[in-house]
Amino acid sequence: MRYHMRRSDKEITDPEILKKILKKTQYVTIAMSMDGRPYLVSLSHGYDEPSNRIYFHCAKEGKKLDYLRSNNEVWGQAVLDHGYFRAEDPCESNYFFASVHFSGKVAFIEDPEEKRHALECLVRQLNSNPEQLIARLAPDRIARTLIGRIDIDLMTGKKSEEVTI
Repeated sequence: MRYHMRRSDKEITDPEILKKILKKTQYVTIAMSMDGRPYLVSLSHGYDEPSNRIYFHCAKEGKKLDYLRSNNEVWGQAVLDHGYFRAEDPCESNYFFASVHFSGKVAFIEDPEEKRHALECLVRQLNSNPEQLIARLAPDRIARTLIGRIDIDLMTGKKSEEVTI
């Protein structure tokens, strides 16, 4: 079911802007559900724009994995927080933000080449000098790392008028 956005003046309809937000943010928060119980977790991530996927790494066991293995459908959010502007007139105060909401399914990667690609996406998104770190991605370390992939099937967005992406 698709809902309309109540504040259409804040809606982001351009897919390229939605993708830019996912490329600029360092964290996404994903909501999961198992047996009718919700769970929410924030993850550092790398967004692979050509394939419209989000990659993340995690421990090989734990609550998040139990939830995702039970139900791999997730809903997520990425937010660019530009802060709160406080005007003398409280009615003129405003919060500056841009956000993307997305849904998708999580898969865990086994292929060593895709794992390397995923880690390179993460490192490039999260580090100012990624090439040094990428050069240290040894095959044995890649093999020991658990990588999740969110295949995005829907994106919506919203932003305050003052924010440019």
